[in-house]
Amino acid sequence: MTRPFIHEDFLLETDHARQLYHGYAEGLPVIDYHCHLPPDQIAADKRFRNMAEIWLSGDHYKWRAMRSDGVAERFCTGGASDWEKFEKWAATVPHLLGNPLYHWAALELARFFDVYDLLSPDTAKEIWIACNERLAEPAYSARGLMKRSNVVLVCTTDDPADSLEHHGAIAADRAFDIQVFPTWRPDRAMAVEKPGVFNAWVGGLAAAAGVDIRDFGSYVQALRKRHDFFAQMGCRISDHGLETIYAEDYTQHEIEAIFLKVRGGKALDSEEAARFKSAMLYEFGMMDHEKGWTQQFHLGVLRNNNTRMFNTAGPDTGFDSIGDFEIARPLAKFLDRLDQRDQLPKTILYNINPRDTMPLAAMLGNFQDGSIPGKMQLGGGWWFLDQKDYMEMQLRDLAAAGVLARFVGMVTDSRSFLSYPRHEYFRRILCNVLGTQMAKGLIPSDMELVGQMVRDISYNNAAAHFGFVVPSLNGL
Repeated sequence: MTRPFIHEDFLLETDHARQLYHGYAEGLPVIDYHCHLPPDQIAADKRFRNMAEIWLSGDHYKWRAMRSDGVAERFCTGGASDWEKFEKWAATVPHLLGNPLYHWAALELARFFDVYDLLSPDTAKEIWIACNERLAEPAYSARGLMKRSNVVLVCTTDDPADSLEHHGAIAADRAFDIQVFPTWRPDRAMAVEKPGVFNAWVGGLAAAAGVDIRDFGSYVQALRKRHDFFAQMGCRISDHGLETIYAEDYTQHEIEAIFLKVRGGKALDSEEAARFKSAMLYEFGMMDHEKGWTQQFHLGVLRNNNTRMFNTAGPDTGFDSIGDFEIARPLAKFLDRLDQRDQLPKTILYNINPRDTMPLAAMLGNFQDGSIPGKMQLGGGWWFLDQKDYMEMQLRDLAAAGVLARFVGMVTDSRSFLSYPRHEYFRRILCNVLGTQMAKGLIPSDMELVGQMVRDISYNNAAAHFGFVVPSLNGL
C-alpha cells in the first residue's frame, strides 16, 4: 500500500528529526499569540455551511494562486456558487507543487477531516461531500475546531476604538476554557494621509474613550484610556503593520500643530505625516513599556498595488506584495530613542522581505539588556515567508546572530479556523533543521538537550515571554 503524502514522518528527513518531533514536539498545545480570527465568530461559536465558506472565504493567499492559474475573479471574490469556487480551487491545487499552499491544504484536510486523498478535479466532489458532512457535526464549530487543534490561547487583532464586547462575552463563558485576548493594533491612529477618514476614526475613538478630543494632548489621553481598557480585558501585546519604522526628529509644538492641521481637514505633506507617525510610535512604545507589554512590528508590505482590483474587491484581497523600504537605520533610531529613557518594551520584529532577516536579527542584539531572556525577538516566517525554505533560513539566521533557544515560536497570522496545522508545519521544520544538524555533528547528538529546546520554542517560551498562564507549562 502506498504511503499517503501526509504521513507521520512528513518533512522529517533524519532519524534525529523523527525522534525530536515524535518525542518532544508532537501533540504540544498551541499558543497562537498573533492571529486575525474574528472574535465575534468565537463568541457565537460560528457554524460553517460548507468548505467554501470556511476554507476559501477571505483567503487572499488562495485567491492569488487561483488567479495565477487562470481562474476568473468571480470564482475568487465574485458571485459564483460555493461549489463552483471549491471546484476551481481543487483544479488549482495540483499546479501548486512547491507552493506552501499545497502542504497547508493537504495538512488541513488530514488533520481536521481525516482526508488523506490529495485534492484535485478527480477527488473534488468526494472531498466536498465528506468534509461538508463533518462540518455539520457539532464538534466542527469555530470553538470545536480550536479544541480539536489543542489550542489553549489566542490573541486576536483589534482596533483601539473596538468595544471588545465579544472578548467580554468569551471571557464570561465558563464553559469555554480557551483563553482569547485582544491585541492593540493602532494603525488607524497614525493613518493621517486621508484627513476625512482619520477624523471619522478619531470621532469613534472619542466616543469609545469618553474624551473630548480637542488637541494632541487629549488625543493621547483618549488612546491611553483605551490602552488601559485593553489591559483590563487581558491584552498584553500590541501590533503595528507598517511599511517601515518612523523615527523622524520632531518637537512637541510641531506635533501639536500637525494634529490640529489634520483635524481641520487639511492634507499633510509627507514630512509632516512622517513626524506625526514618529511621535505616535514613541507614545505607543511608552504605553507598552509601562504595562510590560510586547510590541510587535510587521514591516515592509507594499499594499494595494492594483488600483483596478482595489476598486473592485477592496483591500486584503490579494494585491499586496513585498516592498523594498529602508528598515535598519530608522529602526535603530526608534529603538534607541526608547532605550535612552529606559522605556524600550519587549519587541518582536517581522520582516516580509527576506533580505531584511539578518539585518533585523543583528539589530536586536544591540538592545538586549539582560532583563529577561529574549527580550528582543525576530518573528517567525510571515506572509510570503511563511514557508519551508524561509523558515529554515530564519532559524539559521536567528541561531547565527542571536539565541535560537529563546525564540518564541510560530503564529498562524490567519483569519481561518483551519490554519492551526501551520504550528505543526513549523514544528516539523524546526525538528528537521535541528535533527539534520545533529546528524551532521554540527550540534551535539544529545536528544534531551535539543528536545528541551524544541519544547521551549514550540510552547514554553511564548508562555513565559508574554506571561500567559497556560496548562502544564512547568511539566512540558
